[in-house]
Parts: sequence; structure tokens; C-alpha cells
Amino acid sequence: MGGGGGVSIPGTFRVATDRTVFATPEVHIGFHPDAAASFYLSHLTGHVGEYLALTGEKLNGVDMVALGLATHYSMSEHLDLVDERLAKLVTDDPSVIDSSLAQYGDLVYPDKTSIVHRLAVIDKCFSHETVEEIVDALESEAAQLNEEWCTLALKRLKEASPLALKVSLRSIREGRYQTLDECLVREYRMSINGISKPFYHDFCEGVRARLVDKDLAPKWDPPALEFVSEDMVDSYFAPLGEFEPELKLPTEQREAFI
Repeated sequence: MGGGGGVSIPGTFRVATDRTVFATPEVHIGFHPDAAASFYLSHLTGHVGEYLALTGEKLNGVDMVALGLATHYSMSEHLDLVDERLAKLVTDDPSVIDSSLAQYGDLVYPDKTSIVHRLAVIDKCFSHETVEEIVDALESEAAQLNEEWCTLALKRLKEASPLALKVSLRSIREGRYQTLDECLVREYRMSINGISKPFYHDFCEGVRARLVDKDLAPKWDPPALEFVSEDMVDSYFAPLGEFEPELKLPTEQREAFI
């Protein structure tokens, strides 16, 4: 979850297993999906990236493969064999690595509860411009479909920090038109601004409610979407001050991929 996904998902090969769990639940601690999440979520099919960022829904390994977040699937009891096979390779040829991973791969299909069977409804609801419109659309679908996943998605949205929801939606939308490097630089800026005055309250309160006291009753500020102004959201994306330098990535030190 979170940063772990940021480390692994930009990689060329990503192996999921029957024990894999993926989520970006940061809005529930008053934060935003970071560590490149605005890049890889925004490049998923349709608007499923917005859905995952705003609800924090968990995906299993099968769903990750179906959505393109993982490239291979292997049962966890086969991982030692995968490690052994890769350790014997004397090449970094991607096609050889791919065939080696496939050798111990398992063919799996999403079950009937999978997110992949709800992509049309997700696109319909999460393609709207604002979080308020997304909530309204989801409430309308929930009334018509009477499906549990709609109710749960609404519940997750209403439990999250209103400010974090609006910040995260904008982040995903901007990430769709940015490079990985640009997303990382922007997310760093957002993170520093988000844990600084005057916006650190929601992050501290979210951590308290979810991880410290575990009462699951955060008191968000602002308390509702209608009280979150454009200026508040803009402040998250503002350049850092003179005492906090912007993120500088060592891109010139990267080796050419062979």
C-alpha cells in the first residue's frame, strides 16, 4: 500500500500473488496518494484511478493484473522458484525476464465481485469534474442499482477528509498529463504544504483517528466538501517557500536501459 506501491509499480516487471493487497488509502488520514500514485493511477483505464484514489478501495493480485498494475501473477508458494530462476539469469534482456516470470505464472480470472465488472459505472460517476458531482452521481447509481459496492464507495467517500478528496482529485487529473518526474516533484510539493500550517490539522487528525487512538472518528477541518475553497486546494500546489527547496531528481545519473 501507499509508498510500497510507489516503489514497485513504476518498475518494468511487477509480480502479484494470492497474498497481494493494494490500496491508496491516504484520503482517510487527511493526506493525498503520493509516491508517484498520481502518475500510475491516472494512467489506468478510464477513471478507475480517481475511484481508487478517492475511495481507497483494496485490490487483490488478480485485480491488479486485470487493471495493469501488475504484469505477472504467481501463487505465493511459487515465489521461491521465481527467485531461483531469476537469480540464474545472466542477462537483463526484458524478453528473457518476462518469459522467466511467465514460466512460474498462474492463469487467473477476476471473480464476480471484481472491480473490473464495474468499470462502466465507475467511469460514469468518477468522470465528473468535482467531488460533489461524483458523490451525487454515485448516490444516483446506488439508488438505481441497489448494489453493496456503491453503498460502500459512498461510505468511504464520506469518511474521508473533504480537503484531501478535492486535493487528490486534482492531483490525479494533473498527473494524467504529466511525466513521472513531474508527478514526483509536484507530489513532494503537495506533501510539504499538506503537513505545514495551516493545513496540517487533517493529516494529524487522520493519523490520530486511524492509527493512534483508532476511534475512526476524525474531526476534519473543513468538515464538509462545501466548505473547501479553491484557494485551499490551490495552496497545496503552490511553490514551496525559500526555506524549503523544491525536489530535485537526479535524472542525469540514470543509466540508459539496455
